[in-house]
Amino acid sequence: MRSFRYYEFLMVGMVVVLLCSNLIGPAKVCTVTLPLIGAASFGAGNLFFPISYLFDDVITEVYGYARARRVAWAGFSALVFATVMTQFIVHVPASPTEPYNATLQPALEVVFGGTWRIVAASMFAYLCGDFVNSFVLAKMKVYTEGRWLWTRTVGSTVCGQAVDSLLFYPIAFAGIWTNQALFAVIAFNWTFKVGVEVLSTPLVYWVVARLKRAEGVDTFDRHTNFTPFSLRDEGETRKYGYRVPPGSP
Repeated sequence: MRSFRYYEFLMVGMVVVLLCSNLIGPAKVCTVTLPLIGAASFGAGNLFFPISYLFDDVITEVYGYARARRVAWAGFSALVFATVMTQFIVHVPASPTEPYNATLQPALEVVFGGTWRIVAASMFAYLCGDFVNSFVLAKMKVYTEGRWLWTRTVGSTVCGQAVDSLLFYPIAFAGIWTNQALFAVIAFNWTFKVGVEVLSTPLVYWVVARLKRAEGVDTFDRHTNFTPFSLRDEGETRKYGYRVPPGSP
């Protein structure tokens, strides 16, 4: 696999966002009052989860679907490990001689003691939505010959976030919430996440342009095997602009 200057940093950034959104965010439900809509409730993690899609868009656009696929599996593996670790810490017996455990243990159970149904739904929905996002973006890039970046960043997010929301909420809460509540939450969260992508379009343009110049590449997935179950490095990498000399800003 070809070595890049910034690929690993983007991978780490996306994994960190995923971990924080899925471990810290779900512990708190927020309510805001919006004009014309009224009160809207959502998990705090939804405020930051869309950032992972920005990372995914940038990685797929610059480095290609195959390298974005590696990042997706890295994020999924990190979520699995973090989930196992938190469940172990929550369920390992607390020391009865430590007085602070009397308040710490219940707090840990509230924050990290989510049901396996919700945890499984979160990881499965993330993996499916992320792959759909990368697939749509990569295919649209080939179809448009690399033009109109905004159409594929927004279009891929529309599809990826729809898959994520349509999988997560029914799997996690069907039979617990009413169908009306499920539909309302899915619609609100999908609209919010797509809105974040639209508002972030100028930033995505700037980051993508800088990365393509710095790395000297522009990847097109013309002959890529789009199976999710591979870690092969594929894609037609074109030279883009110029490579920034070492030590340059």
